[in-house]
Amino acid sequence: MMRDNGRVPARTISTQEHPEQERAFLVGLDARTRSRTAAKGTVPAQAAASRDAAVTSGMSKSDGRPSIPEFDAEESLAELRTLAESAGANVVGEVLQRRDRPDPATLVGAGKLEEIAGAAASADADVLLFDHDLSPSQQRNIEKIIQRRIIDRTQLILDIFARHARTREGQLQVELAQLHYMMPRLAGHGVEMSQLGGGIGTRGPGETKLETDRRKIARRVRHVEQQIENVRRIRAQQRQRRESAPLATVALVGYTNAGKSTLFNALTRAGVLSSSKMFATLDPTIRAIDLPSKRKVLLSDTVGFIRNLPHTLVSAFRATLEEVQRASLILHVSDASSRLSAEQDAQVEIVLKELEAEKKPRLRVMNKVDLLDDEVAESRIADTARLGSNTVYVSAIEGTGLQVLLERIDVLIEEDPVSRVRLRVPQSEGKVLAMLEARARIFNRKYTDGAVQMEVEAPESIARRVREWVVKSRA
Repeated sequence: MMRDNGRVPARTISTQEHPEQERAFLVGLDARTRSRTAAKGTVPAQAAASRDAAVTSGMSKSDGRPSIPEFDAEESLAELRTLAESAGANVVGEVLQRRDRPDPATLVGAGKLEEIAGAAASADADVLLFDHDLSPSQQRNIEKIIQRRIIDRTQLILDIFARHARTREGQLQVELAQLHYMMPRLAGHGVEMSQLGGGIGTRGPGETKLETDRRKIARRVRHVEQQIENVRRIRAQQRQRRESAPLATVALVGYTNAGKSTLFNALTRAGVLSSSKMFATLDPTIRAIDLPSKRKVLLSDTVGFIRNLPHTLVSAFRATLEEVQRASLILHVSDASSRLSAEQDAQVEIVLKELEAEKKPRLRVMNKVDLLDDEVAESRIADTARLGSNTVYVSAIEGTGLQVLLERIDVLIEEDPVSRVRLRVPQSEGKVLAMLEARARIFNRKYTDGAVQMEVEAPESIARRVREWVVKSRA
């Protein structure tokens, strides 16, 4: 893009693909007063080091809140482009405006807005997507000048969530967030905004259309909140039944498109939708997996996070994200190939803190090592296996490093602890022997006098069931 006096002129994107898609024009803002902490030019091989430094040293302020490293303007606009494509739009142009501070009336300034209007018209754009949250008044002011539909970042994310929600639960959660977003944006003009008077000639037929709309939305919000509360109650009952058995829950969290669902499928063979589009997974999925110790744990796939994730979405999805709050271990999945992984990880920290889950035991999983340089990838994987660090490098799509990941999970899970015992089980106890074969690690066995003598390593839940055949060691 060319720069002229601090402004970046509009760039149209020639495309003949998907003519049936809505044509979107992107608008970004680079306010010079904001801090810029994302270093330009970091190569993928350095991403992990920069991420670790950010998480361990640059993640907290004096008030205890994590600091938020910001994407630079070009990277932010690139993320908006990916969001637009995930929403099914065909991006036909974009512009990045640089100014000292956002304009309170139109965000980018009235003069620049006239330029954008011309560029959008020449690109025949149906909708303008702003990489910024717009106030209701800003949105109205911009629409008057542009004469096209205007959608801000929050509304775009809500639309993607609505598009991808498959279950009734997910649809309810998205609808609640949309209703909260819509409420302050109801607008009326002139007499439509006035209350009914008490004098002659001021008595009207009832409440205004604006008041009626607000009343309808408030009523719908209460109804949806009640339905979500029912979902939460059902989830609590299901969780209570699960917790009656000694099964730990391991929750996958991470930035959107970090490869959580691909990793989930690789570990569970569940066939959950995995896609390069953002927020492909909204509805939580839980599957059991076997650890090397033969213990079972429940693995939970969750919705991906993103910077500036609308608070209404975090609130609406609390019923789903309770799986993260109750998890015994959190697997924080990051994209090892992204130079923005430090910033992305910081955003995950923000949401985990909001969920009050930031102090949960955690294992960092650097995914997509197949996209790194071969030597760098091999070095990272070798270091993980040798040093036993709290970071594991994997490639979910190629299956690299998954065994090391399972072993590390096995070490960190405290539920149903494993113990080593010696047993003498009668050969007539076929079911017991089959259970031990399936649920315990057998180190040696010997057949003698109609019994099987064996030394096994078994979870406590299994050891209790074979207690009568334990051979006590001699003092």
